[in-house]
Amino acid sequence: MASLDAARSSEPLSLRLRRGLGNGRVTAVLILLPPALILFTLFVILPLSESGYYAFFNWNGYGSPTDYVGVENFERIVGHSIFQTAVGNTLKIVLISLFIQMPLALVLALLIYRKTPTNAVFRLIFFVPYILAEVAAGLIWSFVFDGNYGVSASIAAAIGSEPYFLLADRDWAFVAVMTVIVWKYFGFHMMIYIAALQGVPEDLIEAARIEGASRTQIVRYVQVPQIKPALIVSAFFAIIGALQVFDIIIPLTNGGPSNQTHTIVTYLYTFGLTRLNIGFGSAVGVILFIAAVTVAVFYQRFFMKRGAAA
Repeated sequence: MASLDAARSSEPLSLRLRRGLGNGRVTAVLILLPPALILFTLFVILPLSESGYYAFFNWNGYGSPTDYVGVENFERIVGHSIFQTAVGNTLKIVLISLFIQMPLALVLALLIYRKTPTNAVFRLIFFVPYILAEVAAGLIWSFVFDGNYGVSASIAAAIGSEPYFLLADRDWAFVAVMTVIVWKYFGFHMMIYIAALQGVPEDLIEAARIEGASRTQIVRYVQVPQIKPALIVSAFFAIIGALQVFDIIIPLTNGGPSNQTHTIVTYLYTFGLTRLNIGFGSAVGVILFIAAVTVAVFYQRFFMKRGAAA
């Protein structure tokens, strides 16, 4: 085998190319790679490059940017109290996703991962929120929380209480937002865990039962270790998704009340795009991009590789 590989490596490039064309690999690359590169360049590379350029200008989006301000936009962002609130809210979503959303999804997955008609119905019920568009989910829950006409209004009337506007409460509005986020996305993580649990060999579980392991011990020492790669990937999706939360918050609170429910993305939208301060918004986008790339690289290096090695 080694001698065959050595012989092939010494062949002329044209011969190896013809052989690749013959088995279809090079043909597939030549056909599929250019369109992907063009789309990636148009919709990812160019917008990122332009954002990095506009971030150093005070520009409203019309004409060509000429008012160069250096790093002033970044200084304004870092010193802005609402941006600090947005960063804090984004970190809260990360923590809620990791320590409430993912455990809830895992518990439900352990209950319904076996292939039965009843479990299939429950999977569908729990997965439906994830299928809904984020804007639709936000609109649905804005009606639920509406103190005049929504479900909360009906509950308040039933118990003889005054109408309560949860989304207008500075202290509880973001709690409501996080509740909706957990409801919306836990089904996605649940399906990841179900797929992983169905791949755990039944022989291991049966052997643990024969050894006298309880249900809790089987989960802790057999099933959870076996689905560790799925847990690592799920956590990665949860963190990156938390950095991008936008569509749910806009129909729910639009960042209010008093800018208390902004995330980094809604902050960018509100103080950059809607106010035609494109240079400022581009600077926020640059900060968000750097944060996302840093998290992705760090996570890939310290968690995914270790999980694969384990």
